[in-house]
Amino acid sequence: MTLLAGDSSDYDYSTLSCASDTSFNHIIYNETQSLKGVFYNRAHLISPQKDLFGSALPGDRKHQVVINVGGIKYILPWTTLDGFPLTRLGQLRFCQTFDEIMKICDDYDVTSNEYFFDRNPGAFRTILTFLRAGKLRLLREMCALSFQDELLYWGIEDDNLEWCCRRRYLQKIEEFAEMNAIEEDLVEGEMLVDLVESSKCNRFMTQLRDMVENPQSGLPGKIFACLSVIFVTITVVNLSISTMPDLRAEEDQGICSQKCYNIFIVETVCVGWFSLEFVLRFIQARSKFVFLRTPLNIIDIIAILPYYITLLVDHTSAENGKPGGGSSYLDKVGLVLRVLRALRILYVMRLARHSLGLQTLGLTARRCTREFGLLLLFLCVAIALFAPLLYLIENEMVSSHEFTSIPASYWWAVITMTTVGYGDMVPRSIPGQVVALSSILSGILLMAFPVTSIFHTFSRSYVELKQEQQRDQRRLQFMIKPKLQMNNM
Repeated sequence: MTLLAGDSSDYDYSTLSCASDTSFNHIIYNETQSLKGVFYNRAHLISPQKDLFGSALPGDRKHQVVINVGGIKYILPWTTLDGFPLTRLGQLRFCQTFDEIMKICDDYDVTSNEYFFDRNPGAFRTILTFLRAGKLRLLREMCALSFQDELLYWGIEDDNLEWCCRRRYLQKIEEFAEMNAIEEDLVEGEMLVDLVESSKCNRFMTQLRDMVENPQSGLPGKIFACLSVIFVTITVVNLSISTMPDLRAEEDQGICSQKCYNIFIVETVCVGWFSLEFVLRFIQARSKFVFLRTPLNIIDIIAILPYYITLLVDHTSAENGKPGGGSSYLDKVGLVLRVLRALRILYVMRLARHSLGLQTLGLTARRCTREFGLLLLFLCVAIALFAPLLYLIENEMVSSHEFTSIPASYWWAVITMTTVGYGDMVPRSIPGQVVALSSILSGILLMAFPVTSIFHTFSRSYVELKQEQQRDQRRLQFMIKPKLQMNNM
């Protein structure tokens, strides 16, 4: 039965019960001085209905100050600001004249000793919490750049942020700095283009750059992008058809039928388009060296060169081939040709130029290298643990012929922990099956640990690329409108 407190009781008896004596056996602590109200007394909110003019006493000016931030009023004792003399509020205490006060705040009411600040009241609540409790935190709904401006205005260093908020704050600031640097480079490039755009050649280069790099710049850019995607699709289908058994048999016999010839013509047309596209991109690039270092351009070179190398090797082998001798040479040439033709699958990577999803995937992979490293480390440790254990169990208990060595057991551990399970190697003993179950559960858990971080990075990267695409579209519209107006004039 719970004991209920009376109306005039100062103690809460709801935690006590007559059914058990343990509720009365509380640990008795030594009586200490109560700290109740310290957080409130260091600074508190003023009700809007309170009349500061009528309640202000002459002696209060020496002990407390009224701060009005964005229409919300707070009372702060001067002692609260003693620990923050370098902040904007801490400097108010050392002001002697009205001019000195106006250099720090936006307005001042002498009658109520009220200082006015035209700042964000939501951000100031975080600042006020830091002044009262010494803990500075970043609200999730607050912009990091806006919060940085507020910290600079109030004279508080961002080193005072709690470690959890500081990591998120610095990450946002770095992302904004990177985006601003990219935008500044683009603006400088556009200004340079505007300065040298007087000649016809420069105007042609600008139009060419918009066509091959910015599909949203106009109808030519959209047509160019659509053609590129169509040729990539045709190349992938053509490569798949070329691996059919009948065509492989003709290739081994050195026979080229009409079907084989048609496939060669289609491949030649596609490679011609890709070569033309690469040349156009190279011509319009402002920096040729930077262009050749771009990953997508390197992939283009690796995908295009095999076709020309194959033609050269075929021509060379046809001229230098010796009947009756040189079979090993022909085998080596055939191996080189097969490897080069397999590289044509890299044409699929060209879709990343026009797919926001593939660009997001690449950016996420670049940003999550640490998470992928952790995932690989977890799997390697678990594989090194379970594979030898299962090898010993299976060979000692059932003399299994499947687990012949520890390296062979490593293969079983890899396909088991990644939940692939080919079924080519199966433990037969009950202890071995228990180890297999443990490895499966461990693989699921270990692979799930970094997934959350990778997912958030993917979402953030997608939003950033989407915003960057929208900014590019607005920038192009902003640049096109003045040019159209000048042409109409």
